[in-house]
Formats: sequence, C-alpha cells, structure tokens
Amino acid sequence: MISIIIPTYNEADQIEQTILKTHASNGGHQIEIIVADGNSTDKTVPTALRCNAIAIICDKKGRAAQMNKGASVAKGDLLYFLHADSIPPNNFTGSILNAVKNNFSSGCFRLSFDHAHWFLKANCWFTKFNVNAVRFGDQSLFVTKEVFKKAGGFNECLLLMEDQEIIHRIKKHGRFKVMDGTVTTSARKYIGNGIYRMQAIFCRIWLLYYLGFSQKYLLNLHKKLIRKNKL
Repeated sequence: MISIIIPTYNEADQIEQTILKTHASNGGHQIEIIVADGNSTDKTVPTALRCNAIAIICDKKGRAAQMNKGASVAKGDLLYFLHADSIPPNNFTGSILNAVKNNFSSGCFRLSFDHAHWFLKANCWFTKFNVNAVRFGDQSLFVTKEVFKKAGGFNECLLLMEDQEIIHRIKKHGRFKVMDGTVTTSARKYIGNGIYRMQAIFCRIWLLYYLGFSQKYLLNLHKKLIRKNKL
C-alpha cells in the first residue's frame, strides 16, 4: 500500500479536486489518502471525509508536524507526501513502485504549473535535475517508511523549508530518483502576488535560510510579503 499524506489548513476550495484527481490518477494500486489537518476553520475536513479520505486533526500546526502525524498513522510501507493544491501525474503509483523495485528508496516528480506563463515554465525546467537546491515540496515526495524513520522524519522546528531540508537527510539512507512525470501545482500564489515578485520572495527566503537566519525572522518575512498567507 502507498499512503498519500496531504497536510491542510483551510483548503476547502482545493482539497476535493486534489483527492478526486489523485484517485483518478492511481494506476489501480492499493492506496490510502490521509488528510493531516491543522485545525482548519473552513470545511476542509468534512470535504475530505466526503471524498473517502482519512482525516486526522493534528495537535500541532505546521506542515512538518502535520506530515509527521500523517506518517505515524499510515498503514503503507511507502509514504507519498503531496500538497493540497497539487495533482500527481497519471499512474503515479506505478512510477513510485517501479522506482522502489529498482532500489530507489525516495524520489519525486518534476514540476508543472496550471498556468501557462513562460517564466513558470522556465522554472519548472530546472526540476528535472537531481540537485537539492531545486527540490521543493510542490514536486511531492515519496519515501519508504523505513528510510523516513531512519532520517528522523520532518524537522518540526521548521515552519519554512522543511520540505527541502529533509531531502539532505533521506539521501543519506538510499538512492533518490527524479521521475519523468510531472506534478501539476496551482499557480495561485504567483497569480495573487505577481509572478516575478513571488519568485523574488521565494529566492530571498531560500537565500536567507541558507545564510542561517532564524525561522522566526523568515516566518515574519513570509507573512509580511505574501498575500493570503496560510502558514
């Protein structure tokens, strides 16, 4: 079984589409979809339940803590972390199982956006390379439960960059594969904040993170600069 873990917070407008399209993209393999919710104030949880997903309310809010909680209740030996506004490629389960069969213990797909802008397409082109610097959660992540546990799971001290930080650790415990299929993610943040402006904000936060700035500083910057911030 592949356990698909989706962290959510007030995603009622997205989660139904994500769950239904994830089921539709499954290549006939056994899966469970776990929505790990950070106490949403909208209808995220009842919507997820109506779409035949498992919904759990997490004591601690934040993607890292929510994804760890989802992993802790997962029944599958393979974990697949997916953002609430992202749709995996057709037969993504078959691609994951084939990668594991070929001795890859973790991996991701390439990225695409649901908005046809040349700059976003150019950004997505770089995601085909197996380079940690361009590895983000929008590409989704599969990892065997064994390797996930060995790596220590997501770092719950991180409210930003948690999806990139874990890549460095899981790669120490096995081979990582960037698969050919593409995850289609919503460009809503780019559209709502301006495509070039949004990219500049992401690059600024990425750089400051690697320069050692605190999570508190990065979080305040994120909240200040990004409209409709959900962190």
